[in-house]
Amino acid sequence: AVRGPHPSAAAALIPAQARHDRTGVPAPRPPLPHHTGVRPPHLPAGRMPRHVAVIMDGNGRWATRRGLPRSEGHRVGAQKALRDVVHGALEIGLPHLTVYAFSTENWKRDLQEIAFLLHTIREDLNGEAGAKEWASYGVRLRWAGDSEGLPTDVVEDLARGERATRHCTRLTLTTCVNYGGRAELTRAAARLARAARDGDIDADRIGTGEFTRHLSLPDLPDVDLLWRTGGEQRTSNFLPWHATYAELHFTDTHWPDVDRRDLWRAVTEYGRRQRRYGAVVSNAQPS
Repeated sequence: AVRGPHPSAAAALIPAQARHDRTGVPAPRPPLPHHTGVRPPHLPAGRMPRHVAVIMDGNGRWATRRGLPRSEGHRVGAQKALRDVVHGALEIGLPHLTVYAFSTENWKRDLQEIAFLLHTIREDLNGEAGAKEWASYGVRLRWAGDSEGLPTDVVEDLARGERATRHCTRLTLTTCVNYGGRAELTRAAARLARAARDGDIDADRIGTGEFTRHLSLPDLPDVDLLWRTGGEQRTSNFLPWHATYAELHFTDTHWPDVDRRDLWRAVTEYGRRQRRYGAVVSNAQPS
């Protein structure tokens, strides 16, 4: 089987009032094409990742090298790079895309940069306008992280974006905001400890499934491909539970210079790898 791009030209010719699913919800718009007209690769379904997680690194360095404020790198990274990558993900039929937008370590940065980062998340991702735009393409917004410490209006916008797009099924875009992998695992362990103390679960029977149910997003699938831009080669406390068996892909390009073609190259490279999950090659599970 071959997974190709979503229909675009044909769908655009269908009258808007006719493009509805059985629930009466308008059918999603086709993804925007790349400005060069390049088309996505045809990828065998068995070689497609289900979940790609991205560390969008290099925004500040991109701006500094151009004599611009670091905030400009974050703006271009969100408004240009991320948007293009999402449309590229839609074109190849990727079900899950998770991005590292604001880590628990980012609080150490300059206050103005923090304020701009949170503003960008609200305006370009989970704010009212952003949610409406993503919903029109069938993108469901979710967020993972700790609400404690975040401004109330940011938390409200993140929740509003989730509610406004909960009916969308084409692509789930999860934004990690005030997220830290160790913190997530620590909170899950604390919830399990309280449940065992209260007699709700048997501590001797806790397995990986029970632990997963106490994470921020229990239904978030395991990461197949973890991609980091910007030249660094580390995972930086990002989704340690979900990315245990993820294939790692590092590129030197700073995030603002990234577009969907970089995603397609990463996914194509993923498709060439043999995922063994600890087994010998002859007994390997298919990716």
